Amino acid sequence: MSQTIRLTTAQALLKFLDNQYVEFDGEEYKFVNGVYGIFGHGNVLGIGEALENMDDLSLRYYQGVNEQGMVHAATAYAKQHNRLQIMACTSSIGPGALNMVTGAGTATVNRIPVLLLPGDTFADRQPDPVLQQVEMPHDYTITANDAFKAVSKYWDRIQRPEQLMEAALHAMRVLTDPAETGAVTLALPQDVQAEAYDYPARFFRKRVYSIERRIPAPTAISRAVELIKNKKRPLIVAGGGVHYSLATTALREFAEALQIPVTVTQAGKSCMIWDHELNMGGVGSTGTTAANLLAKEADLILAVGTRLADFPTASKTAFQNEDVDIVSINVSRLDGFKMDSVCILGDAKLGLAKLQVALDEVGYRATYTSEELATLKQDWNDEVDRLYTLRSDEGIVQTTALGTFNDFVGESDIIVCAAGSLPGDLHRLWRSKGIKTYHMEYGFSCMGYEIAGAFGVKLAEPDQEVYALVSDGSYMMLHSELLTSLQEGYKINVVMFDNGGFQCIKDLQQSRGSKEGFGNELRYRSAETQRLTGEYMQIDFAQMAQSIGAKAFTVRNLAELPATLRAAREEKRSTLIDIKIIPGTHSPGYESWWRVGVAEVSNNPLVLEAHKNDGTYLDQYKKK
Repeated sequence: MSQTIRLTTAQALLKFLDNQYVEFDGEEYKFVNGVYGIFGHGNVLGIGEALENMDDLSLRYYQGVNEQGMVHAATAYAKQHNRLQIMACTSSIGPGALNMVTGAGTATVNRIPVLLLPGDTFADRQPDPVLQQVEMPHDYTITANDAFKAVSKYWDRIQRPEQLMEAALHAMRVLTDPAETGAVTLALPQDVQAEAYDYPARFFRKRVYSIERRIPAPTAISRAVELIKNKKRPLIVAGGGVHYSLATTALREFAEALQIPVTVTQAGKSCMIWDHELNMGGVGSTGTTAANLLAKEADLILAVGTRLADFPTASKTAFQNEDVDIVSINVSRLDGFKMDSVCILGDAKLGLAKLQVALDEVGYRATYTSEELATLKQDWNDEVDRLYTLRSDEGIVQTTALGTFNDFVGESDIIVCAAGSLPGDLHRLWRSKGIKTYHMEYGFSCMGYEIAGAFGVKLAEPDQEVYALVSDGSYMMLHSELLTSLQEGYKINVVMFDNGGFQCIKDLQQSRGSKEGFGNELRYRSAETQRLTGEYMQIDFAQMAQSIGAKAFTVRNLAELPATLRAAREEKRSTLIDIKIIPGTHSPGYESWWRVGVAEVSNNPLVLEAHKNDGTYLDQYKKK
C-alpha cells in the first residue's frame, strides 16, 4: 500500500511548493522561494497556521503592507530572476483578495509568473453569508475571487482537499511555461484550507521542471532568410524575451556580425550597454530620434521577444516604408504572429544563432554605412547631453536631475520604474551602463509598482544597489512596501521626482487641445474657478518617509543632488530623496505618435484642430 501523509490542504500546498524546482541550460533553481502575505480570517488559520508550525518548510514568510504591493514585489522578483524563481502571495477573502487583482493583471500582461493564494468563502456554505462575502442572487457560486479569472493564465478553486493535487500540477505547468506564464490563482476556501486528507507521499517528492529552449523549425528559418536576403535596411526591435532567454550576448553578436542597428522596447532596454555603436535606444512613442528615423525607413523589422505593443510600434505607425516586412522570433504564437509577421516560433537565443548562421551562408549584410549610424547616434547623444544639462532660474529641470543621477549610478546599479513621465524620459535618455540594470514595468504601466518592485528586485539582487524612480503621483498611489524593506533590512532607495502631480497626462491633454490641463496636478481647489487650479500642494515627502524609519533627504537645488546621492548610497537602511522638480520639464516626443483618441465634437476649437491633425496619423494606422 502506498505511503500517505495526513496534512491539511494548506499544509499540503506549502509542502508541495517547497519542493518544486526548474532546470534551465543545465542549471537547477528552487522555484518558489517565499510566501508574501497579509493575514485575515480567510487565510490566517489555514496558510498562516501552516507557515507558523511546519518546521520543515524552507519557505520564508514576508509580511506585506498592501496586497497589491506584495504582488508587485513578487512580480519584480520573478522578472529580475528571468522567470526562474518566484514568490507566492496569500491574502484573506473579500477586499484583501481583490486588492491583488491589479497585481495579477500586471504580472499577466508582462508575462511574469506569480502564484496567488487568496482566501475564499466557506465551501460548505453553512455560515453564509460570512464577513466580506459577495452574494450574487443569480449565481451563488460567485465570490470575489472570480474577478481573478480575467487576469489569470490559470484559475482554480480548491473545494475539496484532494482537488489540490491536480490543481497544483496545473499551476506549475503554467508558471513554468515561457509562452503561457503569468498570474496563477488558486482560490482557497477558508474551511477547506483547514481540512485534512491523507495525501500520497509521492505528491511531495522533488520535481524538476525542465524549461526547454524551443528549437525553431528549419522551415521557419528558411522562410525568414528568403525574406531578409533581399532587404537592405533591417532594424532589430529587442524586447523582454531577450533577457528571459539569456540572449543578450547572442543579440549583440548577431547585430555585430550582420551590421544591423538595434532598438529596444521598455522591457528590452539594457540588453546592450548604451554606448555600443549599434545601440540606437528606445523605439516608438517614447523612442529616440535615431531609432525612430531608422524605423521609418527600415524595409525589415526583426522583432525579438517583443509583444509589438502600441508604444514601440507608435500605434502601428513607426514602420512607414511601403516595402517593410516583419520577422518575429518569439516563443509565443500570440506575440509571434502580430502585425502579420513571418514568425520564427522559438527561443530567442537559438533563433538568433540559427538565423545568423543561415544569413552568413547567403553572405547577407545590411547596407548601412558605419558613418551613417555613427552620425545618427552622435546627434542623439548631443540631444541627451542638452537635456541633461538644462538650467532654469525657477528650479530643477526634470531631465537635468535625471542626468545628474545617471552620471552618478554605477554599472551594477539597478533602476526600477513603471508610470508617469519618467518612463518616457528613461526610455529615451537613460544610459544603461550594465546588462539587465533597467527594470521597467510598462506592459501595464501600473502606478504604484515602483517601490514594491524595487523591494522585489532587492530580494532578487541583494548585493546590488536598487533605486525606485517615482513621481509624487505614483508615490502617493502606493508606497507601503517601503515599510517592508525596513522591516526585512533590505535597503532600497526611492528617488522621487516631485513635480506637482500627473504631468505626463497633463502634457497629453495639452497636446490634444486642452488649454491648461484639467484635473492632473496636485493643487488646491480655487475659490474663483471652483476647479483644482489653486496653488500647488506643498508635501513634505521626506518627513513622511522618516516617520516610518527611512533616512530621507529633500533636494531643492541641483547643487545639492550629487552629495545627497552619495549620502544615500552610504546609508545602511532604505532612503528617500525628494527632488523638487519644475512641473512639466520632462522630455518631449521625437519623430513619433501615440493613438489615444481625440474628441470629434467639442466646444474647444483646439480639440477640434487636434482631432484633425491626428487624422493624418490615423490613416497610417489603418493601413497597418
